[in-house]
Amino acid sequence: MKNFFQRFPDALIRIGAVFLLFISAVLLVRFIIPSSLKNEKEHVDATIERETSRPVRYAGSDVCADCHEEYRLKKEGYHRNLSCETCHGTAKEHSENPTEIKPVLPKKREACALCHTYNPSRPTGFPQINPVVHNPLKPCITCHNPHDPKPPRVPQECQACHAEIARTKAVSPHVQLECTTCHVVPQQHKITPREVKASIPAERSFCGKCHSKDSANKETPKIDLSVHGEKYLCWQCHYPHMPEVE
Repeated sequence: MKNFFQRFPDALIRIGAVFLLFISAVLLVRFIIPSSLKNEKEHVDATIERETSRPVRYAGSDVCADCHEEYRLKKEGYHRNLSCETCHGTAKEHSENPTEIKPVLPKKREACALCHTYNPSRPTGFPQINPVVHNPLKPCITCHNPHDPKPPRVPQECQACHAEIARTKAVSPHVQLECTTCHVVPQQHKITPREVKASIPAERSFCGKCHSKDSANKETPKIDLSVHGEKYLCWQCHYPHMPEVE
């Protein structure tokens, strides 16, 4: 038998081995893998049958509107995109027997902390707190209405959301400048900062009001706008919250 295989070149043997592997794979797909995983329609039908066979546990937020005034309050508040059952648990049984079966009432601090404990990956402007020091030991609903969760005092300073920038600016030559000196901040930016942006200077002449050679401000570094930096905006080369000073 050994002499028999020695008659064939190595390349031919390798091709034969690959061919046998291919035939084995075809047979595996044909006879071992269930048809529901090979046929798209059967796969979809099997998935639908499996999912619909599970007991229904969620009622959906629209059902809550029939009985609860809080739904209308929530619809206009910051939790408008949050399902009622996110905080109150599954409510299918409650919707069918509201007298005897009550929804969960998340009165403990841990419930709100799931979303509002500080996490740097969350969007700018998302309300975040350190639950260890933020009004410790008291339930969040002591101060906040969960269906209309406005803070008792809305932060007025930019550093409420832009703390890192505020720390940088605090040790820079621009420390005396208010943020609104350079930025136009619409009122809506404080409510939906991701949707409504504060403006940034779009012309070189803006920085030139303080830094051009003919500026009336005598205490700032001066440059000739006609030749300095060519056509680029100042903040494309200089970080405005920590501008270098020569």
